Amino acid sequence: MLITRRLEFDAGHRIPSHNSQCKHLHGHRYAIEITLSGDIITAEGQPEQGMVMDFSDVKRIANEKLVDAWDHAFLVYRGDHTVCDFLATLPDHKTVILDVVPTAENLAQTAFSILNDAYRDTYGNRLRLEQVRLYETPNNWADCVRAASL
Repeated sequence: MLITRRLEFDAGHRIPSHNSQCKHLHGHRYAIEITLSGDIITAEGQPEQGMVMDFSDVKRIANEKLVDAWDHAFLVYRGDHTVCDFLATLPDHKTVILDVVPTAENLAQTAFSILNDAYRDTYGNRLRLEQVRLYETPNNWADCVRAASL
């Protein structure tokens, strides 16, 4: 069985070597969809009976591990020294420094990496992360799928 939870967050980024407007500092209303697989819990009397995982737990874990850190932050590539240096001059600025250029593809892959261990067989029902879909805009997204990411 597959289940999916969608969350949204706002963040800024830039693609430093890009040939279009994306080379400038800008932001997006990102959405992330987290898809998990697992057996439906059948244990009588369990609060999660009939579920793969409680959707509120999917949200809580995603917020703790990823969304709270990225929401209203500037996601910047470690090699983008100009922007890294500039953001360091802003007191208490929320900056997330990444080892990759913050494209939708790289952010989806990074999110998958961060979340993969967080959703490991929590209920003894073979629970695991299958896919992270990261929307940069309503019309543009990247999927990081377990088979492609491992």
